[in-house]
Amino acid sequence: MTFHHVAYATKDLEATRHFYEDLIGFPLIHTEVVETGDSWMKHVFFDSGDEECIAFFAFENMGEQSNWASDVSSTVGLPIWVNHVAFKASKDQQDLTRARMEIEGISPIMDLDHGWCASLYYLDPNGVLVELCRDTPGIIRDEKTARRLLSRPIGQKE
Repeated sequence: MTFHHVAYATKDLEATRHFYEDLIGFPLIHTEVVETGDSWMKHVFFDSGDEECIAFFAFENMGEQSNWASDVSSTVGLPIWVNHVAFKASKDQQDLTRARMEIEGISPIMDLDHGWCASLYYLDPNGVLVELCRDTPGIIRDEKTARRLLSRPIGQKE
């Protein structure tokens, strides 16, 4: 299985559209609208490639609390880098996105070489951290070591 889509909330649909369509380069491919009395919801989908999407809900009077927040880390007391979405990107895609962002005066939150990948991180208008991840060479599959390290107590040396 692969992702069909992942969905987040937005308070500013146009800023979200601009970020994902104009700056990241994901075309808007579908909008669903639901209206019931004084309640409404728009569910928008941006094509991130390979028939996978990132989607957003904009809504009013759908049962939300008045003080709701769209970010997925800071509001719940976590560092901004914990909850994020990562998109596979080539060097050319990273460079093109960086150039588009710079025109808007937006700098990456982080530009990191993780050893197995090189990543640019941007904060979207909703407070969601977006990673553009370029494999260098990518994750080396090693299930045995992954399970051993997962089970190892913190502080225990190998």
